[in-house]
Amino acid sequence: MKKITISLEDFVYQFYQKVGESAGGLPVEQVAADALFKLAGELSMNALHKKGMQG
Repeated sequence: MKKITISLEDFVYQFYQKVGESAGGLPVEQVAADALFKLAGELSMNALHKKGMQG
């Protein structure tokens, strides 16, 4: 597994922190990783959908 480092504005960090707390105490890093993974999946599905409509 690879590690990356990202910088977040304080308000973004606090948002992920609150989400993690309401999800049972997940750390900010896990919430952010899950959000990025979900976004990547949605972007992939949109790209495949667009490609299917063109071809």
